[in-house]
Amino acid sequence: MTHDPSAPEIHVACLCAAWCRVCESYAAVFDEVRRGWAGPGPRPVWHWIDIEDESERVGDLDIETFPMLLVADASAVRFAGPVAPDARTLSRLLRALLDPAQAPPRWPAVPGAVTELGRRLCGGQ
Repeated sequence: MTHDPSAPEIHVACLCAAWCRVCESYAAVFDEVRRGWAGPGPRPVWHWIDIEDESERVGDLDIETFPMLLVADASAVRFAGPVAPDARTLSRLLRALLDPAQAPPRWPAVPGAVTELGRRLCGGQ
């Protein structure tokens, strides 16, 4: 499959903290997947968000495990949770989340603060 330019944008955000050593190593993994992305469906919009530097953007979201990945489009948060720092794992997860043929009828419910961050990402704020 190729990217569908008419499809809505999908935002892929990694929420991290500068003091987190796992996040530090995950930055290279995230960038590797971003640069080589050729998955199905729409081309994602990538975000690397330091929760302390961008605290106003993150809002009331309390992150317990770093790094946290958030995948959202204008209608729903598709995924929010920690991800192992492995390029194959991240690529496999994103392919499942972004492939329109695999989309479930409804995405799982997430806490309000996660939904709000997803909305802010999709709104460009």
